[in-house]
Amino acid sequence: MSNSILADGAEMAQIQAAAQRIGVFVSMGFSESTEVSVGCIWNSNVLIGDDGSILNHHRKLVPAFYEKMVWAPGDGHGLRVSNTRIGRIGALICGENTNPLARYALAAQGEQIHISAWPAIWPTRMPGSGQNFDNQAANRIRAGGHSFEAKAFGILNAGFMDKAMFEALAASGDLQAIEVLENTPRAATQFLDPAGAVIGDTLQTEEGIAYATFDINACIEPKQFHDIVGYYNRFDVFNVEIDRRRLTPARFLPEATATGQAQSGGERAGTAEAAFADIA
Repeated sequence: MSNSILADGAEMAQIQAAAQRIGVFVSMGFSESTEVSVGCIWNSNVLIGDDGSILNHHRKLVPAFYEKMVWAPGDGHGLRVSNTRIGRIGALICGENTNPLARYALAAQGEQIHISAWPAIWPTRMPGSGQNFDNQAANRIRAGGHSFEAKAFGILNAGFMDKAMFEALAASGDLQAIEVLENTPRAATQFLDPAGAVIGDTLQTEEGIAYATFDINACIEPKQFHDIVGYYNRFDVFNVEIDRRRLTPARFLPEATATGQAQSGGERAGTAEAAFADIA
């Protein structure tokens, strides 16, 4: 809890400043806190532009498995694609890349680069009780499926547990945890083309910088084969509605005027229309 940060806090401001100074885009997962509750945190992702601005802020829709004991469910506010000078970028967190509707929500906005964020290791079994979750294979299948369906380039962005992290856990005396982690497949950081094939560098057993080159024009021809948000769909049969309101603990109405009169009906209607426009 104490290591969680605010989406608009001082730590994030430092990263924004660095992105602007270097001129790079940053997609970063973080544990998000809130000023309205000392006990509520979210598993979140932020996309920062090369000018240092926050392009998108997404909270994971559903915490997976044991994550439910830590993080709260998010909302649809971050199901957005950012139009940037290098392409239209969207992102989902870990298991959200298994959710067809979440992925479709991004594809339906013309996504060209899809970022999927993954944990370094995903242990599901104790030693000797069977094969642990294959983080590399499962991530590759899900991200590859989205690249193929959306005809978008993919960036699998995986965390990395270094020697210092293992030593810190060992110092706590939890040797069983070390054994589980050492025998669980590590996730990989890699890149995919619009057909789901791996391109560029892959990192799995070491921490570093991986590189790949994307030609956004390569998204066009595959769209001619199957375009799930274009001609290869039946909009008369399927209807998808996405609610992108940011969930808040309370909706505070404007205070009464000095004369004690409540907000006029016209003002209320205008507020409702503005809210509806945001949903649409």
